[in-house]
Amino acid sequence: MEKIPQNFGWEYTGVATEAFLRGEGAAEETVDMPHTVALTPYDYFDESIYQKVCGYRKRIAVPAEWAGKRVFLYVGAAAHAATVFVDGKELFTHLGGYTAFRVELTDHITPGEAALISIKVDSRETLDIPPFGNVVDYMTYGGIYREVYLEVAEKTYIEDLFVIPTADGSRGKVEARLAVDGDGADGVKLTVSDSDGKTVAKGKYSFSEKLALDIDGVRLWDVDSPVLYTLEASLIKDGKIIDTYKTRFGFRSAEFRADGFYLNGRKLKIVGLNRHQSYPYVGYAMPESMQKLDADILKYELGVNAVRTSHYPQSQHFIDRCDEIGLLVFTEIPGWQHIGGEKWKKVAVNNVREMVTQYRNHPSVILWGVRINESVDDDGFYRETNRAARELDPTRQTGGVRCFKKGSFLEDVYTYNDFSHDGTNAGCETKKAVTSDMKRGYLVSEYNGHMFPTKTYDSEEHRTEHALRHAAVLDAVAGADEIAGSFGWCMFDYNTHRDFGSGDRVCYHGVLDMFRNPKTASYVYSSMREGEPFLELSSSFDIGEHPAGNRGRNFIFTNADSVRMYKNGAFIREFTHADSPYKNLKNPPIEIDDYIGGRIEEDPDFKPDQARIIRELLNYSARFGSSAVPARLKLKGARLILRYGMKFDDMYPIYGKYIGNWGYASTEFSFEAVKDGKVVTTKTRSPATSVCLEAVCGRTEL
Repeated sequence: MEKIPQNFGWEYTGVATEAFLRGEGAAEETVDMPHTVALTPYDYFDESIYQKVCGYRKRIAVPAEWAGKRVFLYVGAAAHAATVFVDGKELFTHLGGYTAFRVELTDHITPGEAALISIKVDSRETLDIPPFGNVVDYMTYGGIYREVYLEVAEKTYIEDLFVIPTADGSRGKVEARLAVDGDGADGVKLTVSDSDGKTVAKGKYSFSEKLALDIDGVRLWDVDSPVLYTLEASLIKDGKIIDTYKTRFGFRSAEFRADGFYLNGRKLKIVGLNRHQSYPYVGYAMPESMQKLDADILKYELGVNAVRTSHYPQSQHFIDRCDEIGLLVFTEIPGWQHIGGEKWKKVAVNNVREMVTQYRNHPSVILWGVRINESVDDDGFYRETNRAARELDPTRQTGGVRCFKKGSFLEDVYTYNDFSHDGTNAGCETKKAVTSDMKRGYLVSEYNGHMFPTKTYDSEEHRTEHALRHAAVLDAVAGADEIAGSFGWCMFDYNTHRDFGSGDRVCYHGVLDMFRNPKTASYVYSSMREGEPFLELSSSFDIGEHPAGNRGRNFIFTNADSVRMYKNGAFIREFTHADSPYKNLKNPPIEIDDYIGGRIEEDPDFKPDQARIIRELLNYSARFGSSAVPARLKLKGARLILRYGMKFDDMYPIYGKYIGNWGYASTEFSFEAVKDGKVVTTKTRSPATSVCLEAVCGRTEL
């Protein structure tokens, strides 16, 4: 099958009249795909801006050589109901804005003549399809926001190819399940090639829709080594190849068990984030390069090993990149809390079928979400969604995201949104407190999020608290062997309906802002990544940033072995991850609990014991203030008074000299990250003297 992109030069109207769809009248503008029906403001906009019945049309040339062939229109996604017309004649309507669809044009076009393709797209939120029917905590932008193709095939062609790879050591086997449409074929040729294009196995068979091919020397797909192969299936008739279908795949096993998640037989803790597919201004309409960039940000900047595509299937380009870089994917059907009537449910079950058939060859996909996010139990409905997923893909397990405990459990994995952490209690609930079956897998599908919304311009203390809440949950999940892992809510801020957010139509739930710029919470994840040295700090160390000029609780985030801290060039202390209270994390946040080091002990005005007590008191006051000093430190303070004749007021100038620097010259803090005994990166914090804007080019060619 030949795929011919049709992404440029579509005529568009925001009001799809019958006349426009027939090709009459002028268009409002000419647009390219991906396309959004409305450029939206960054914030403070109403969802009505993109709710409309719009129209797209394009006159395509139908070459004479297409005679005797079959022609299809493929649409990657159109939000949310799309009706296709050819020369004004209605052919097909697809319900659901998050999966692709194909329409056959063969009998409605004439080779050698042009044909008018028109698509009416309804993006109103009154539609009787998922996720609509009640409130939704995200915008549901309209338009044909993924790519469009013409597909040209022979009369008999491969409609779909499902690859089931298995491996035993280095010995692999590929089962190919073909869906062939047409008059049939005489034989099938299978060829497997590696990522370099080298053929590693091939076979020729009499025609069958289920075939198998053995392969020697296979390498497994893994998060650390995402090895990909390509299977090419060719139909043979009368000794000639009449159609070819290619798809990538990987050899890997993925299983959620009672005691956690196993990838290729080894236990792996899932550390992930939830992702919406939206962007500022253009909504869903971003091309391949930006879809792949989000995957790279998750893997290489944030250091996670998994992503949940909340709350709908997302771009094939995004999932392709997850395949390429080793990022695990939990994908789910469209929906948010609401379950509609019978017609609505039929669309939802069809969404399951489309999701599974369109994404099942991706090795990165490890779990099908077959429940409407945070919906109530509906056993009849969810038996159907589970049945559809298992019938179309017997190789993967199913899950269903809940916000309640001990629910009806028809899936393989109990996936639960655990928002129990409030900054003062345990990071997560225990598995036995939540799931209704301890013998099956358990996964935390969301945490934090709305529990502590955080803007990039919130106070330093607020942003630090946001980071610590993420650290607390990650640490608790890491220490719970029976929990497979967790997905934080969420990757970045997003626009939302008026019922949610901060009054400005933005949910500030992300560890990144809407433009993918990092907040302090992102440093918790980035410090766990491999490779490039990472060092960040939770503070600017300006004395006016915290109440009463206290230093407050400040943290180092790094993937280095240790960090050396200096104040105005003088060495204070070398911090390591062993100093962190988060004992289960790989590279946990390290609290800066010493701003003095050995300098005060060198002061001739103090005796060694006196200096040590003063240092402890000052460092505590720097972090927590002096109004709630614990009893053990009060006793030490009394010792200063009784033994050394000090007064309470004596501490103010000492604090100012060693901690606060009120009335003294400004302070410069510098930090050196050390890995394998070498300084690998540095950070400096000193009062700003100028403001500048830096633009960094992410790519050098389009």
